[in-house]
Amino acid sequence: MPTPPRTRRDPTPPGLREPVDAFLAHLSLERGAAKLTTEAYDSDLTRFTAHCARAGRTDWTEVSLADVDAWIRALDRKGHAAASLARRLSAVRSFAAHLVRSGLRRDDFTELARGPKLRRKLPGMISAAEAAKVVSAPDTATPQGLRDRAMLELMYGSGLRISELCGLDIQAVDAEAGLVRVTGKGSKDRIVPVGETALAALRAYLMAGRPKLVRPKTGSALFLSARGVAISRKTFWLGVKQAARRAGVSVPVKPHLLRHAFATHLLEGGADLRSIQEMLGHADIATTQIYASVDRTALSAAHRRHHPRGRGKGR
Repeated sequence: MPTPPRTRRDPTPPGLREPVDAFLAHLSLERGAAKLTTEAYDSDLTRFTAHCARAGRTDWTEVSLADVDAWIRALDRKGHAAASLARRLSAVRSFAAHLVRSGLRRDDFTELARGPKLRRKLPGMISAAEAAKVVSAPDTATPQGLRDRAMLELMYGSGLRISELCGLDIQAVDAEAGLVRVTGKGSKDRIVPVGETALAALRAYLMAGRPKLVRPKTGSALFLSARGVAISRKTFWLGVKQAARRAGVSVPVKPHLLRHAFATHLLEGGADLRSIQEMLGHADIATTQIYASVDRTALSAAHRRHHPRGRGKGR
């Protein structure tokens, strides 16, 4: 939910509020953060700022680690989930680093802050056979079915996020080279390979599906809704659920599950984490390790097979 506009009655001292507003502007204008991301930072920092104001702080030079710890403990007592606490603390850490970079503080008051221990939940598991059933489920006798088949093949075959998939333009696809240019988080572009099966589904959609969905004001969006505009995430989400039902897959299938399957099935096939990281668009390899659910037993076996000190004596 968007943060409601503030009024002049906002009791927060300007010494606390104004640097926060400057940081949010920096996120939006200079770093190109998405609107929802900026709103989430605004919400978390507004809450922390209010906590500091209640503690008698009037500007950020007076805020200390104790204020952060007290705030996190208070939220924990109110029953906030560990993931929620970690996100709020992350927002405050980012803001504190900005204060140091801007010269408003000499030190980072969050440096020693300890967040909750998180257990990252994976979005479930789906086998390669089940994934194949889901992506093949749409009725390709209809333009919408051709579109959904192409989208599902791209999501599972190239690991795209739902926002990346729905935001593709026709020009982003290089069918001859088997590549697609994707605009990911933070407006960062990356090039992702497209497999032959997905390319075949894309060609079928472009030849027999998209032309029937085009309307007079249709732009360059690759995947179109029945109204001739770029398909929304909600519409595609419904298409995924319908495909899962048609396929008879018992696992609850969400778009993100197909992206997860892309990574896990690549790993099972022998792909290295760095390559998967590049294709998924992860900034940190640690995210890929968690996301792809690396099988520790498989890693140990790989170590024994390939490392000169992993095979033991006499082997």
